[in-house]
Amino acid sequence: MKRSEINAIIRANKEYCRKGHFFLPDWAEWTPGDWAGKGRECLEIKRNCMGWDITDFGSGDFEHIGLSLITLRNGNPAYDRKPYCEKIMIVRDGQVTPTHFHWNKMEDIIFREGDGVFCMKLWNADPVTELLQETGTVKLKVDGVECGFEAGKTYRFHKGQSVCYTPYIYHTFWAEGGTCLIGEVSMVNDDAVDNRFWEPVGRFPEIEEDEPAEALLCTEYPDLK
Repeated sequence: MKRSEINAIIRANKEYCRKGHFFLPDWAEWTPGDWAGKGRECLEIKRNCMGWDITDFGSGDFEHIGLSLITLRNGNPAYDRKPYCEKIMIVRDGQVTPTHFHWNKMEDIIFREGDGVFCMKLWNADPVTELLQETGTVKLKVDGVECGFEAGKTYRFHKGQSVCYTPYIYHTFWAEGGTCLIGEVSMVNDDAVDNRFWEPVGRFPEIEEDEPAEALLCTEYPDLK
């Protein structure tokens, strides 16, 4: 992805949150210059990969295969006792997150706000081979109520609904008819090691530096002394 594209996406995301009265932490506005003046008081943000995460999953087509996330809080077992994570995801109309599951993380995905409809497909993964099971029933809880989902069928959710993804459940999601603001509340998140994509993708983008960064991604913070 080009840095100019990432800059524009982050600007649009911040404006979308402002219009939706979803208020971000102060550090969501920090520039690279701001980060250059920070010290060890900000180690939790750096170590726990809190902050902006913009990816096209290596597709080169962010508008159709991509996702905007901001990790608002997260734990790190090597450094703290915080066992939870919270993210916000901004899913654009027609923008697909590729099919994947998590080996360890359980997460609630909540349709918070938006002009569109939040859609998903679900499949069971074989716990030994990790193969996607194209048929069968996927059992997950929607707002605490156990439900059965037909594998591979499109399901549409309304605002306020949440789905609890458990490990070894393949899922893909997208928005239809407008942008959706999606919450995620989960166990500690580590995107470097806990994503199993059905088809190989790049989780974090390679960046072409065609202009200066206006904000740093969560993988770009400087050393903090």
